[in-house]
Amino acid sequence: MSHVGVGPRAVTRSVAFLTASVLAVPALAGCSSEDPSGKPLAEQDVASAARARIADGGTLRWAVDSVPDTLNTFQSDADATTARVAQAVLPSMYRMDETGRPVRNPEYLESAKVVGTEPKQVVVYKLNQQAVWSDGREIGAADFVAQWRALSGKDSAYWTARNAGYDRIEKIERGAGDLEVKVTFSRPYADWKSLFTPLYPKDVMGTPDAFNDGARRKLKVTAGPFALKKVDTQADEVVLTGNPRWWGEPAKLDEIVLRAVPRDERVSELVAGKLDLAEVDPDTADQVGLAAAPGDAATGTPLMGPDGTPAAGSDASPHAGPQGRSAAAALRSWAVANGSDEEAAEEEVLAREKRRKAQAKRERRRQALSGFEIRKSLEPAYTQLALNGADGPLADERVRRAVARALDRGALAKAVLKPLGLPAEPVGSHLALSGQAAYADGSGALGEQNAKEARALLADAGWEPGGPVKESEAGEKAAGAEKSGTGGDGDGDGGKKSGGGDGETSDGGDDGTYIVGEDGRNGDGGNGDGGNDQESGEKHSSGKNTAQGGAPGAYAPKGTAAPAGSAVAPLAKDGKALTLRFVLPSGPGSEALRTVADRISDMLEKIGIGVEITKVPDENYFKDHVASGEYDLALYSWPASAYPATDARPVYAKPVPAADGSLNVAQNYTRVGTDQVDQLFDQAMATLDEKEARDLLRKADSRIWAAAGSIPLYQRPQLVAARKNLANAGAFGFETPVHEDMGFLKKGTGGAEASVSPSS
Repeated sequence: MSHVGVGPRAVTRSVAFLTASVLAVPALAGCSSEDPSGKPLAEQDVASAARARIADGGTLRWAVDSVPDTLNTFQSDADATTARVAQAVLPSMYRMDETGRPVRNPEYLESAKVVGTEPKQVVVYKLNQQAVWSDGREIGAADFVAQWRALSGKDSAYWTARNAGYDRIEKIERGAGDLEVKVTFSRPYADWKSLFTPLYPKDVMGTPDAFNDGARRKLKVTAGPFALKKVDTQADEVVLTGNPRWWGEPAKLDEIVLRAVPRDERVSELVAGKLDLAEVDPDTADQVGLAAAPGDAATGTPLMGPDGTPAAGSDASPHAGPQGRSAAAALRSWAVANGSDEEAAEEEVLAREKRRKAQAKRERRRQALSGFEIRKSLEPAYTQLALNGADGPLADERVRRAVARALDRGALAKAVLKPLGLPAEPVGSHLALSGQAAYADGSGALGEQNAKEARALLADAGWEPGGPVKESEAGEKAAGAEKSGTGGDGDGDGGKKSGGGDGETSDGGDDGTYIVGEDGRNGDGGNGDGGNDQESGEKHSSGKNTAQGGAPGAYAPKGTAAPAGSAVAPLAKDGKALTLRFVLPSGPGSEALRTVADRISDMLEKIGIGVEITKVPDENYFKDHVASGEYDLALYSWPASAYPATDARPVYAKPVPAADGSLNVAQNYTRVGTDQVDQLFDQAMATLDEKEARDLLRKADSRIWAAAGSIPLYQRPQLVAARKNLANAGAFGFETPVHEDMGFLKKGTGGAEASVSPSS
């Protein structure tokens, strides 16, 4: 399961302190001559091809996570599929380019300019004169006015999820002609390009009833290269068909069918030939890659061919054996099947037939998957470690900063991205990704990984190694004392894994709770892969060192320094051990998150912090734990935005008390925020000087780093299985898909051209 806190931009971006203002923040990288925004770490991978090489017609079957509950992207239950439909069927004034920056969409907009700033900001939009709704009406000022009034926040009868930007508009008027729209703002708004994307017809936005219910399952009027044909909840699909009134380059495809297919079922649907395009997990990507690779079957030997059958000329039986069986095993099977023991021969013949059928099934699966390839890039979203600063140990900024300083973010990025062949660079900003205008690495405000300094921060906060811990039954005992039933030998390895009262280790797949370290590991600070410790010799499951020359239970003389990299004694304060609750999803698509969590736990163990990992059902993870604050540590993702001043503010805004006494956190699920960060966001949102806005956002990011409420780790991988003859579709990276250019290559045209842009 993919745990992104929110969907694309059209969907709501849903997810005693040392003050950050007194911390030293390094000079902004923007002051140097080199552009700190850099370039995207990975290019999109869509098998680009010129339109002339693409056949007319065909249906693209595209896997999505769900059939949307609404087609109105401005409602609270909109999701990623809502946004995908909107991109194909509705106008957008601006779209994202390959660097994650907004660019004018010429199909709808000839120009858009700020024509005045005093006394008010005024923007004039000049629309494409060919742009019309599917009912033949021109796109114009009436549609802009209806959307503004619906989203302004002034009429509570509209059930809107957000009104950012629209609440700053004072009035909208017809310009010099029918194709001009003049927008006057009551307050300056830097992110004005974010508005009116998507743009709905006035039929949808004109009244509260139409807004609330009129676009949930249907869109009668559209204005994109595709139109909505139907939303079929029985078949779990949304069908888009070519728009005959589209004025741009005609869509190459006849239809796009968005099919709701769970992630763990997509490989089966690919094999069955029911999908052409699907985002997949690494395991499925491996299967597709192996099937597509030349010579992917088992390597043959003189006595056995690549499909497990005896090779030609080997004098062996032609009956198939299972893939990868040794030559000796194949010969033995043939001998038994043709031997004098009739009962054994009959059993072997049946076994050989069973193996032959299994091999045939595997071969059919391989053949089906060989028609696909994996297209990969980095998704415009990043995974972060969230630290809940509402209460408990993490309410102390020193503890949060210690956790952050213990992390090797580069190693975590490599663990996830390097096996996939993707650039493994840690993310350096909360507000943008490499290549975007606002990006600059602000992590220096927090500092690099340094276990010694992390321990010093914990000591300053009063956490002592091996301090007394109060227990309800056994009284006080040292924080490093062994718990009963762990199977360990008391080697003082820090926080311990506990699968429950019987001391069994949770092995991944249950929803129980375990404490990292209490599985009888020997505290070697490894990566949790269960491998042998090369320095200390072979270690058995009992956790005792039985290497040659060693003795179970033997200890070095008192005062001997611990080996480098070994865990330290757990910390305690006021009779309580320093243990953090790490909540994770338990579903089959979250293996990467659990791998990262295990490595983070090992890193924290080295500075004396214990970690309890609790795995919960996917459907409960975000709502019942992250959003509600029932966690200490959590992993989830935020999408990148071309408009961080607007979209990131609710994510990092300082929580404020609500009227009922509760805490209004908006989407700041870490509950960590400062007045200064809020002020920097407000200033960035109000300036029309793009350079000044970038500098303000980079300052805000530095202070978010310093507060250590969330730690960006890595940009999420994007793995897409696509039919080999499908062009201009796949791993889109930052860029908004160009739906009218998607299609299947003409026969005999060969592969796609990587150098050709899909919008050419």
